[in-house]
Amino acid sequence: MSLYIGVDPGKSGAIAFVSSTGSAWSIKGDSTHRDMVDAIRDAQGVQPIAFALIEFVASSPQMGVKSAFTFGQSYGALEMLLTACNVPFERITPRKWQDAMKCRTGGDKNISKQRAQELFPTMKITHANADALLLAELAFRQGYETNA
Repeated sequence: MSLYIGVDPGKSGAIAFVSSTGSAWSIKGDSTHRDMVDAIRDAQGVQPIAFALIEFVASSPQMGVKSAFTFGQSYGALEMLLTACNVPFERITPRKWQDAMKCRTGGDKNISKQRAQELFPTMKITHANADALLLAELAFRQGYETNA
């Protein structure tokens, strides 16, 4: 019995949890750092966390200096969150995880939302939690485990 985490960075993203027992839930990316820490620690109290996948993204030329700095700061905080909670993780590009989950979006978030709804029919899927849920599901399917 293990938990897998998917992290879609940014204020419009989420942190999602998928259990090997079939349950799934998420927390919004615009939650406070304290809420994110509490969510991971609460999850660890129920089941061990096997692994996390975090979408590997970078700032884009369209971003202003302030928004690029804020995004980078948030991304680093998410990696630190996983590290501080002793959650092993790997960075994965959007192309790689979207190919694996058969939902290449080409920038259309409705495609990943639809795929997540197919996989999690009882959950309320939003643009915010869809990618994170798909990342967590991929970690589960690929059998990512720690060597610890």
